[in-house]
Amino acid sequence: MTESSIYCIIVAAGSGSRFGSELPKQFCELNGIPVLMHTIEGIRNACHNVKIVLVLNRSHYDLWHDLCNRHNFRSPELRSGGATRWESVKNAIDAIELPEGKSIVMVHDGARPIVTRRLLHRIIDAAMTCDGVIPVIPVSDSLRMLSTDGTSVPVDRGMFRAVQTPQAFDGKMLKDAYRLPYRDTFTDDASVMAAAGHRDITLVDGDPCNIKITLPDDLKIASLYLNK
Repeated sequence: MTESSIYCIIVAAGSGSRFGSELPKQFCELNGIPVLMHTIEGIRNACHNVKIVLVLNRSHYDLWHDLCNRHNFRSPELRSGGATRWESVKNAIDAIELPEGKSIVMVHDGARPIVTRRLLHRIIDAAMTCDGVIPVIPVSDSLRMLSTDGTSVPVDRGMFRAVQTPQAFDGKMLKDAYRLPYRDTFTDDASVMAAAGHRDITLVDGDPCNIKITLPDDLKIASLYLNK
């Protein structure tokens, strides 16, 4: 397989309500350029011929084009986001014309700007031989499981992993999986694949630096990682 058979959907259609800023987090400045540009460049630098589809809220198109002009940045192909992340990914994958034979479609959060070549190639290499790949990291905090009556019990954190993106899947399988009707249990792309009956999902080591920008202080942490 060549990189021309690899696609990456970058989902950046959210409003960033938890971030607490009028400007959605994916457009906030990180080391001089918007977060989203770091994300896109990370993918491009790791896989030069990967085909990127960027999903934005249509109301943000003008803002994005202005930012691209200001920073002399080449935008990937755009697709409009939906009311949910599931709908946003579906809009993108429906627009991708997959080639004959094996293809890989990655789905990545636009607000994860620190994506390294080593991580991407670990994910892609694993995706060559299975239905899908999820990067994960160990859970460092202690965990408790809530009961319906409001009580809680401790659980073994060693039995759990925190999930990151990009997740990567066989292109045709993912496209078929997204033909299923929406369910509230579709929290990520792997859950969509599981609902379609695809169980051959491999876990690979993620990267602790591959953080998702959620709160303003996360920009400071991401800046430290980028400088490092």
